[in-house]
Amino acid sequence: MKIDKDFDPAETLQNIQYFGEFGGVNPSITDSSTYTFLKADRMEEVFENEIEGCYLYSRHWNPTNRYLSDALAGIEGAEAGQVMASGMGAITAVILEHCNAGDEIVASRTIYGGTYAFLKNYLPKFNIHIKFVDITDLSQIKNAVTSRTKMVYCEALSNPLLEVADLSGISKITRKNDISLVVDNTFTPMVISPFKFGADVVIHSLTKFINGSSDAVAGAVVGKKDFVDSLMDVNKGSAMLLGATLDGLRAASILKNLRDLHLRMMQHSKNGMYLAQKFEELGLKVIYPGLTSHPQHKLFKSVYNPKYGFGGMVLLDAGSKENAYRAMELMQDKKTGYLAVSLGFYKTLFSAPGTSTSSEISEEEQKKMGLGDGLIRMSVGLDMNIEQTFNKMKAAFKEAGVL
Repeated sequence: MKIDKDFDPAETLQNIQYFGEFGGVNPSITDSSTYTFLKADRMEEVFENEIEGCYLYSRHWNPTNRYLSDALAGIEGAEAGQVMASGMGAITAVILEHCNAGDEIVASRTIYGGTYAFLKNYLPKFNIHIKFVDITDLSQIKNAVTSRTKMVYCEALSNPLLEVADLSGISKITRKNDISLVVDNTFTPMVISPFKFGADVVIHSLTKFINGSSDAVAGAVVGKKDFVDSLMDVNKGSAMLLGATLDGLRAASILKNLRDLHLRMMQHSKNGMYLAQKFEELGLKVIYPGLTSHPQHKLFKSVYNPKYGFGGMVLLDAGSKENAYRAMELMQDKKTGYLAVSLGFYKTLFSAPGTSTSSEISEEEQKKMGLGDGLIRMSVGLDMNIEQTFNKMKAAFKEAGVL
C-alpha cells in the first residue's frame, strides 16, 4: 500500500470534524457495551457481516472508537484502522492474523522489549519461527526470507537504539516475495509516514506521543480495509477473538489529544535536536537521527516529513550503569523530568533501557546489538525554555561524574 509522496498528515488533522449528537463541537461519547435493533433479522445480518454502519457490541465496534480509528487511519494515509486496549494488543493481533503454525517472521533485532519477548518466547508455542536480523542491513533481510516467511516486522525508528529502517528498500524485498511489511511507528508519528514507502500495516502504541499525557493505555492498527475487517471478523478475527478492546471513554480522550499532535511533535523535535547538539558538544556519545554523526542521518532525511523534525527520542551514553542511574536521579531532583519508562509526555522522561524497557532481551544479545548498560533513553518534553532545562541536565551529569 502506497500513498502520495507529498502526503502531509496535518492536512487530515486539520479536516477532522465530527459533530456531537446535539451539534456539539466534540463528538458524542457512546457509553454503551451493547446496541439495540428494531428488527431481529438486522441483528443476524450484522453478525454475518452482511451490512455496515450498525453497531452490535462494543468488543466488535463502538461509534466512539470508530471516530478515533478513522482519524488515525487518516493521519497515516490508510484506508481503515482499529483501536485496541494497548500497543501490545495491536501488535499481537496483527502478527497472529498474519501467521499460522509453521510460518516464519523476519524481525528487527532492536525492537521494543515486549514485542521481542512475544516474538522470541511466546510464538514458538504455536510453531511460528522468528529470525532476528540487523534491520539496517538489507542483505540480512533478503537472505532471511524463505517460502515460509509471512512478514517483515520492524520499527520505523527503533526502540531504543534509534536505528532507521530503510522502508523503501525493505518493501522492495517484501513485494518481490509477496509478504507483508509491518511497521511500528510509535516513535515517529507525523515525522514518518510509512505507507509512502511501501508499508502494508502500521501499528502505534497510542499510549505514547499520540495521546501525549501519560494517562491512557491504547494501541492502533491501520492499513487496507480488508485487513482491518479481517481483524474484526466475528468468527476468526484475531482482534475480535482475543478481545483487546479499547474503552470508548479512553478513545474519546485520545481523540481530543490527537488534534494538537502535529504541534507537539514539532516541539518535541525542536527540543530533542537542541539537547542532542548540546550534549554532543560536551563530548558525550549521543544517538539522535538529526545529528550528522548518526550513521543513518541521510536515510532519515530521505524518509521524514521535514516540518516535524527528527523526533523527540534521544539516546545518551553515560559510560556505565552506575553513572546512568546517578545522572537520572539527579536530573529528576533538579526537576528536568521524571525517571520513568514510556514516552511522549509533556515533561522529559528518562530510563536505562537495558534494565527496563529492553530487559526482556538477554545481556548477551544486548551486547551484540550495542545496547550498553550506560545508555540513557530520553523522551524529550515540551519545555519552552529548553536552554534552562539543558543547563540543569548538564549540572546533573557533572555532579554524577559523567562530564
